[in-house]
Amino acid sequence: MILTEFDYARPAGLDEALALLSGTHGARVLAGGQSLLPDLRSGAESARLLVDIRRLAELRGTGRTPDGRHLRIGALSTLADLAADPLVLAEAPELAAAARSNGDPQVRNLGTVGGNLAATGRATDLPVAAIAADAVVELAGPGGRTTLPAEEFAAGTTPADRVVTALLVPAAGPAAAFEKSADRATRYPVCATAVRITADGPRIAVTGATSRPLRLRGVEDRLRGGPYGTDAVLAAFRAEPRELFVPGRGTSAEYLGHLAGVLTARALQRAERSLA
Repeated sequence: MILTEFDYARPAGLDEALALLSGTHGARVLAGGQSLLPDLRSGAESARLLVDIRRLAELRGTGRTPDGRHLRIGALSTLADLAADPLVLAEAPELAAAARSNGDPQVRNLGTVGGNLAATGRATDLPVAAIAADAVVELAGPGGRTTLPAEEFAAGTTPADRVVTALLVPAAGPAAAFEKSADRATRYPVCATAVRITADGPRIAVTGATSRPLRLRGVEDRLRGGPYGTDAVLAAFRAEPRELFVPGRGTSAEYLGHLAGVLTARALQRAERSLA
């Protein structure tokens, strides 16, 4: 389909971008455009104004927060940047792996961290890794800067006049992993899981097989203290309600629950090996 008519603006700074978003009903943020532009073409989304933030250098780059406890990943950092960043590879490997699994090189070179997190209408890879990492999403809006837990942000209830400025991720080291079974045509996940092993037990999140990216606290509780063998993980997943898993594309809830368990077992075992 052909794109419908819309206005276009390229603000010079974040404050100007926020003014445009809050002052125009139907304004949308344009960053990498890898989700938004296909949705505009198909009619799944509409826009009266595209606010192009790609030149806002303040939203790029990765570093540590002043207290050293978190990585601060700029929202305009590309997925390719994230996948290859030495700091992310060392401190948040589940995020690097999730970025690396997105689409093809063209998608990764154009797609951004903020855009991937904000694409709540489809299953993407980065939100599930952010949830497992206990990350928070930093937002800028008319009232200033705020943060939301990644799981809450993934629910898709953020007002349209907010801009994702960064992802703040606890710097925890290599005990984390990401696994994915992808749709061959689209590369979107049929099911993807991300895990992080902490002193309090595992953090486990799933997407694709569920209605939205979710942290599976029940599975975490059943696996607290280990072991993380495949049989134990599958048993923990079998105890989850079947309605948690949403059938589609020729798959049943039973199949998706099993697939999620297999992928989670692989991820936990990989994360556990990194501790040895």
